[in-house]
Order: sequence, then structure tokens, then C-alpha cells
Amino acid sequence: MISYIIWNGSPEIFSFGSFALRWYGLLFALGFLISQQVLYYIFRKEGKPEKDVDTLTIYMVVATILGARLGHVIFYQPELFVTDPLSILLPFEFSPFKFTGLQGLASHGGAFGILFALWLYSRKNKPGQSYIQVLDRIVIVVALTGALIRLGNFFNSEIIGLPSNNPLSVVFVNKVTEGLMENNHGNNPAEYIKVEKDKNLPEGANGRVPINFYVIFKKGSTQDQINSFLEGDVKRYLSHYDEFIDEPGITPLNYKLDTDSNGTYAARISTFGVARHPAQLYESISCVVLFLILFMIWSKHKENLPPGRIFGIFMIILWSLRFAYEYLKENQVDFENDLPLNMGQILSIPLIMAGVLILLWSYRNQSKNLDQA
Repeated sequence: MISYIIWNGSPEIFSFGSFALRWYGLLFALGFLISQQVLYYIFRKEGKPEKDVDTLTIYMVVATILGARLGHVIFYQPELFVTDPLSILLPFEFSPFKFTGLQGLASHGGAFGILFALWLYSRKNKPGQSYIQVLDRIVIVVALTGALIRLGNFFNSEIIGLPSNNPLSVVFVNKVTEGLMENNHGNNPAEYIKVEKDKNLPEGANGRVPINFYVIFKKGSTQDQINSFLEGDVKRYLSHYDEFIDEPGITPLNYKLDTDSNGTYAARISTFGVARHPAQLYESISCVVLFLILFMIWSKHKENLPPGRIFGIFMIILWSLRFAYEYLKENQVDFENDLPLNMGQILSIPLIMAGVLILLWSYRNQSKNLDQA
């Protein structure tokens, strides 16, 4: 039985010239907007000034973006400080001018950025908003924002999982189809491309699954143009994206070309995709569940919440899951292949330990207060 899923959704919602609105950016922003509304509710229920949420949101947005970006560069691409320092914080390229967004954000860097920013926020000595109390409330919405950001990673076909024959495995083909449709700068003979499962062939080991690319060509395209496109560009793209497509570079492209009564050509290209764990969705769903757990804990205690309780639980669960999910994901950079643990796991360990210490402190502090009472 064919059990894998083909993902060919576009990472872009629409484009205008060199600017493109991408699902990742929209979901990133939506995470902060929804989080702001949740914080309004929390502050209102606890009798705290709702206007403080606006200030807190600004701290969070700036800290998350700067922390995540700098974290990615420091942990994964430190050479950028020397080779291309402008690309670290500029969301566009100059020649030719193109809006790219910030290419590479690390959740661990975002975590450190948020911890520092909230420390700055708490220094204003707002009544009932000590550093640890602010952290207890913020991590509730951080879990929700993290769920939407990981969903954005899925749209971008990034942070991919290892090859798998799991029934929920996904073949990411959108980078391939997107590249083929944008190729040749307007001279592309392809009108439309879709990808489907090949139900006539069995699945292979290590996520190797049969798929067909169907290409509809523009009316008036000649057979020579089409053959050149198929045997040149299509073959090159399929071979290049070897993390998504298992297309041997040394064998001819396996395709069949047909034409209809109107003279319009169509091709069926038979190849193999690489089905992978949808690690982004695993993390996204986990973050939604974590948000619900933390929100229920807060709903039970509200302003009487023992300081550090939610923050400690958040740190332990989130970063333990991150540590575990890394075993299902591809390493992001080559140097991680030589490490006993990858960078995501190494950075998660101190955050898990911090969570354990904070949770122990929270229970000990609660017991002390009860004894004094």
C-alpha cells in the first residue's frame, strides 16, 4: 500500500516584483499577534495593566528575531562574520536587488534573546511582574508561537527529517517544482507541473518511493525545446536536490512525451522521491499540546501561581522534546556529522538542566512559604 504523502505547496502566498509574501513570514507574525491577545487575557484576569502587554510584545519581537538570527550565525555559520557580515541582519540582497528575509534562525538563539530581553523588561520594577513571574506567563505564548514557526518551516521544506517508511512520511518536492518553473528567465517551455505517487511500483527501503512528475508545456513549444528542457534542466534539478529526489545523475531521464490533438505536449517523468519524517509537524503539534498544558496550569492558579512553576515545566518539556526530535532530523550543517550529539542537542542540555533547577526551586520555595504560613 502506498502510504507516503507528497508535499508540493508553495512557500509563497503571492509575489510582487522582488518582494514575496511567504507563509513562513505570515505564520511568524501571526504567532506574535495571537500571543499578544492571549497575554491581554492573562493580564486582564490577573488585574495587571493591559498596556504593559504592548511594551512586552515589542521586547519579545525584537529579542526573538535578533536572538534567533545571531544564534544561527554563532552556532551554525560563524564564518559569515568575516565573509558576509551584512547578510547577518539585512533581509535582502543587493545585486540584483532581492528581498530574501533572514535566511537562518535558531530557536536556541531566540530562547537566549528572550531570556535577556525579559530581564531588561523586569528591571522596570512593575508591581507583580518580577522576572520569574513574567517568564511564567511568557512561555505559555512562546509555545504557541513556536508551533506556528515550525509550521512555517514545513512550508519552506526546511529542517527536514531523516528518510523513513513511516506511513506519515512526506516527500518534499516544492523546491524542485518551484525551481523548474522559475528556470530559464522567461524561456521556460513548462506551463504547469504536478507530482503524483506512482502506484504501479512498490516502495523501497530508507524512504525511497516512486513518484511521477507531470509537465504540461506551453502551446507552441517545439519538441526540440522540450527535449532539451527535460534532458537538461529537469535532469539537473532532480539530481541536484538529492535530499528530496533520488535521481541518479549518470543515467538518462526516464520520461514519456505525448501530444494532444491541439499539438500541446505533456511529459510524464518517472523517478523516486525521498520520503522523510515531517519533523517540523512533530514539533509544531508538540508545541500546541504544550501550550494547552501550560495554559491549563495557569488557569488553575492565575495570580496565585507558584513562581517558576510554569517556566520550569516549559523548559524541561520543550527542550527534552527538541533533544529527542533531533534523532529524527537531518543535521543542519556538515560539521555536526562528526559530533556525538548535534548542535541542537548540545544547546538543549543546559536549558533542560536550567528547567530542572527552576522547578526544584519553585517547589522548595512553595514548601517554605507553606511552613511559614
